[in-house]
Amino acid sequence: MESESILITGAEILDVNGVRRASVLIEDDIIREISADLSPGDADIVIDGHEKLMIPGLVNTHTHLSMTLFRGVADDLPLDRWLNDHIWPMEARLSGEYCYAGALLGCAEMIKSGTTAFNDMYFFMDDVARAVDEAGLRCVLSHGMIDLGDDEKRRAELKKSRRIIRKCHGMADGRVMVALGPHSPYTCSEELLKETASMAAEHGIKIHIHLSETEDEVKNVLESHGKTPVEFLDDTGVLGPGTVAAHCVWLSDDEMEILADRDVKVSHNPSSNMKLASGVSPVTKLIERGVNVSLGTDGAASNNNLDMIEEMKTASLLQKVSLQDPTALPARRVLEMGTINGAESLGIDAGVIEEGKKADIVLLNVRRPHLVPWRNPASHLVYSASGSDVETVICNGEILLDGGELERINENYVMEVAEEAAEELTSRG
Repeated sequence: MESESILITGAEILDVNGVRRASVLIEDDIIREISADLSPGDADIVIDGHEKLMIPGLVNTHTHLSMTLFRGVADDLPLDRWLNDHIWPMEARLSGEYCYAGALLGCAEMIKSGTTAFNDMYFFMDDVARAVDEAGLRCVLSHGMIDLGDDEKRRAELKKSRRIIRKCHGMADGRVMVALGPHSPYTCSEELLKETASMAAEHGIKIHIHLSETEDEVKNVLESHGKTPVEFLDDTGVLGPGTVAAHCVWLSDDEMEILADRDVKVSHNPSSNMKLASGVSPVTKLIERGVNVSLGTDGAASNNNLDMIEEMKTASLLQKVSLQDPTALPARRVLEMGTINGAESLGIDAGVIEEGKKADIVLLNVRRPHLVPWRNPASHLVYSASGSDVETVICNGEILLDGGELERINENYVMEVAEEAAEELTSRG
């Protein structure tokens, strides 16, 4: 069965190439034509783009999707207590069905706030893949591996990752890809990290890892290995062009140079870093060194939402206040981080509105009081808009959100299932 062609007429387009007005024709999963001359008769479905802003689908390069079930749990605590006393004990009670419910809720939230692709590290990833397949999004999934120096645990974690690669990589017509997810330099042994690097090369897949998130992590790795986290990972072979390193808050100048030399992709998570008081990532310095820096929300337990439009504003303002420089990380640059930088980090041929690119597109309603007067699209998107302004979402050429309503999944059902799962999880034990 052939997919229906879609024409979006007369929208104002904003991406890395600037602002322009045109109509966009989508056929199958590709942006086929961008022109002022297209007419409604050119497509099966016509969407009126007037008084709408068209942007590339937002790309969330670091999250733990099923942690939507832990939203509002253990707020206002330092990372070590948050993890050890609350999150990890609850995660020990997770099941595939719980992770499916949380992932489906996360997909609904992301679609409704303009995200079309994401990079996820968590557990029961085949169940997460099932939710993503149903919701229609695009993703890179990795099983979060932690061995803490235990040989038996290391073998078990690598076995789980191999199973997920075999079962899920390339499913949902290629919308689901699999990466390897060693949790961090302080929870993974040197042996696990080296085997991760070898397996990633063998399968031609990416690596997703937490890196230098807190000052305590740096001290811990220095004491354990006599090297900084970046130096340690570099020695294991984990750092390379296919690696997405989340957080990267506590970096020396030398470490930033290593990340740049290895072409490591960095996922900046400003809201989570602020909420857990982890620190401020040197984003401006990384960009100056040519590092691809994208944006992630982290999990909903440490953010507490998955709104990438909100994340863009937070990223910009955090750099400005930390550097005491109002010119730091301007709106156009942070839009790049949320779109094309993220797409490139995950190996997705999207992130820009161009002919031949994947049809991952978002339309925002700009006739809202907080967006009037409408005069500067990039500024209004980053500093004034929110995920609730998203009206239409197209991923892989399919309409997932139409007039603010989810098309593939039932929003009320998703919320009910997630509510039940969250209640069971937090009431047990």
